[in-house]
Order: sequence, then C-alpha cells, then structure tokens
Amino acid sequence: MPVQKFAPMSKDFPTFDCDAHVTEPPWIWERAKDWLTKDELEALKTTMWFDAETKQLIVNGKAGAGLGSQRIGGTPGIVNVLTLAGPGLKHDIQRAFNVRNLNRKTAITKEQADYLDHKGSYKPEQRLHDMDIQGIDQVMIIPTDIDTYPWLQNAVGAKAMCKAYNEWAYEYCQADPERLYFAALLPLQDPKFAMEELYRVADKGCRVGLVRPIDAMGNYPIQPKYESLWYAMEETGVVYGMHPFPAMGALKPPGYTEQYSGAELIARTVFTSGLPHFFLTNVQNFQAEAALWVTLVLMSGFFERHPKLRAAVFEASSTWLSFLLDECDKAYKLYRNERQLPPLKRLPSETFFEHCVTGFEGDESPPSRLPEFYENILAWSSDVYHHDGDDAWRAIETMRQCELRESYQTKFLGDNARRLYHIKPPKQFIRERVTEIQRPDWWPTEEEVKQALEPEAAIVRSYGEGAHRGNGRAMEGERS
Repeated sequence: MPVQKFAPMSKDFPTFDCDAHVTEPPWIWERAKDWLTKDELEALKTTMWFDAETKQLIVNGKAGAGLGSQRIGGTPGIVNVLTLAGPGLKHDIQRAFNVRNLNRKTAITKEQADYLDHKGSYKPEQRLHDMDIQGIDQVMIIPTDIDTYPWLQNAVGAKAMCKAYNEWAYEYCQADPERLYFAALLPLQDPKFAMEELYRVADKGCRVGLVRPIDAMGNYPIQPKYESLWYAMEETGVVYGMHPFPAMGALKPPGYTEQYSGAELIARTVFTSGLPHFFLTNVQNFQAEAALWVTLVLMSGFFERHPKLRAAVFEASSTWLSFLLDECDKAYKLYRNERQLPPLKRLPSETFFEHCVTGFEGDESPPSRLPEFYENILAWSSDVYHHDGDDAWRAIETMRQCELRESYQTKFLGDNARRLYHIKPPKQFIRERVTEIQRPDWWPTEEEVKQALEPEAAIVRSYGEGAHRGNGRAMEGERS
C-alpha cells in the first residue's frame, strides 16, 4: 500500500485550535425529541428539519437548503469540501481528486468518497485520532451552516434548533472534555431567547456564544435590543464569538431585497462579472464582514459600555487588522469634535488589544513578521475539516520560515486562546509529528499530483467537441 510521508517535526508546547468545524449530522434531528419540549419540537419541524426519507434539509418550508452538512458517507464523483481536510489531505492532493472528477472514467467511487469523508467532522472519537496526527492538542468546534441560522423565521423554532445543536455539541465534547470544547449557537431572532440559551450553555461549561455579524432581517448584532445578551456574556464570562461567512442569500424571504452583508455585494459583483468560481469571493467576504463589525464595535463605544466583555474574531485571517486599527485611530482623532456619540475613553486600537483576539490560519506569514503587534491578540485556527483547513505543523512551518521566536509561537498557537477562554493546558500534549500514513492503492502518486497542478488539467472541452456533460458541466469521455 502507498505510504504518505511527512518531514519530521517536533514542538514543546500544547496547541489550541480556536476555530475548527463540525458538520451538523442527521442524528441531531433524530434525537431532538430527547432535548426539546413538545412545543419546541413542533416549531423545529416547521423551521429547520432534516427529512430522513428524502435526505434534504428543509428550512422555512424550502427543501434542499443549507450547505449539505447532513450528507455523510461520501457521494461518487464528488469531493465533499466540508469534511475533506483531514490528516495529510493537503491542497495539492485535493486538487488531484478534483481533476479526477472531471472525467467520468476516473471520478472517485462511493468507497473512495467515503474514505475522504472524514468522520471526525461528526464523530468525536475519530476527531481525537485525527488531532493526534495533525498536532492539535485542544480545539473549539464550530458548526458549518452559518449562513442558515440567522434566517430562521420562527423564533421558537430558531431557539429549538440552537438548543438541539448545542446539546449534540456538548455530548460530542464529552468524549474528552480536556481537549474538545464547543461554541454555542444563539437564537438572535429573539434577544430573550438568546440570553436564556447563553445562561443554559454557560452552566454546561461553554466558553463561546456564536454571533454572525450580518443584518439579517434587521438584526445586526450590536443593536440596543441585545443589551441583555451582552450583559449576560459579561456575567458568565462567555466570549462573544464573531464568525463571518460567505453571504449567499439563498434563504432571504420572498420580497426581502435589503442587502444584509458586505459579502453579499462582493458575491454579486463576482457573479455579474462572469467569473466562474464561487470561492473567488472568499478573498474578500470573510474580511468584509469582520472588518465592518470591528469598526462598528470600536467606534461606537460598544466595549466601553460592556467593559467585561471579551470577543474573538473568527475565520477572517488577520493581516488586514493592523491597517484597520490604524485607520480607526486616525478617523477618531480627525473627527472627534464632530462625534455625535459620547467620546471614547481610549483609542480604538487600545480597546481592541484589551478586549479582542483575532484568528489566523497557518499559511499566513505577515503576523509572524509583526510579532510585537500581534503578541497578545493572535490565536491560530485550522478550519479543519473544511477544504481550506490545515494542521498545526503547517502553521509551525510557516513561523519557522519567518524565524519567529518560539515564545511567540507558543502564544499564537495556544496560550492566547486559552487565556481568552479561561481553559487550562492539557496534562499531556503532542510533541512529535506522525511522519507516515498508510494510504489505499488508489491514492494519487506524486506524478499525478504534479500533473493536476498544471492549469490545463482542469480544462474540459466544450460540449460537441468529443466531451459529454454531467451535472451541468463538460466531462471528457464517450457518452454512455
């Protein structure tokens, strides 16, 4: 059998992955009756329900909604980008499988798709095994369908969905409470429900309450109506977890035409420009939502009204932050005499350093070149198992290439996150990298990976030029 090999590496500190993902499995709905009241269960069925017979997620009466988190076990000819980035599934290898799928004769089989569907995305025992290989000692898990929950129209149904997910996530983490932690969903459709759920999960030891920074149905999450929720976060010590996402708008109610996110405008511009790949929007959309939220909370005095509140900026990279904080400071100094809000007690950048931490991913080198700026505000995230995820060894490699001192590496890769979440380091941690993984016979060879990286490998001939179409795109080979 082929053996995938990795260069030996070691580390002398425990890592904390502040943002990795789970995919919401079908058994959340199968077990909902165990966690919810009768009224909550009935509301959930009409708000967000997975139909086991048709294998569709039905949201607000719309079938086929969501990102497909419930599709587990793999589908022939499809690489599941939500569960793909397991141990050793580097981006070059992902490319080789995607190229295979352009040709019906070489497309991956059901068995192969199942192998690439990493079960740790929804089963904790497998995740702990993968973490051992990926150099991840502790992790904060975050759900995947982040563009779905803000649009749930029934507030009781939204409350029920958050409660059901949080109960499942809590049970998931009980497989190893020293290593696995969950960020809770909050039903922002109703501030009272959100506050009640926050107190409930805080009693279970939850460290983070998730908030999507968008204006879905006029509910941008710094409005005065949410003051009780922010006070609850201060009282419990639960961190305000701000997580952006691409704004696809698929669940906007009929007739609702308001723009709800800067990322929505970015996606619209990409589509109307005729550019072919949705993931091109990721260059801007995560940062767009995060940067707007950071600007608003700093310039409005949000943290001065809530001095005990702490926040984490998830999955938005971090290189933009130094520029943005500088711009906020300059704008405040320039326009402070025209300000119609109470004066700030400190500069916006000083407030951020006091209250916030920002995530970064392992292929970002700029933070390693500005360690004094990021020293106490940077926390590593893997984004595993989403396709762009990667392991702790990749992050360490990037930092070593930048000749970053280990004292900074220790903070960026673990200490800063644990300080924010008030989590103790694990009693034991991973020190040595696993250097070999046994692979099945159909694993891509080095030569195949090399060829797949050529731009021509992803080009298929137009229909009528010896190609056939499958699932709406041209594919090489004879028509069947």
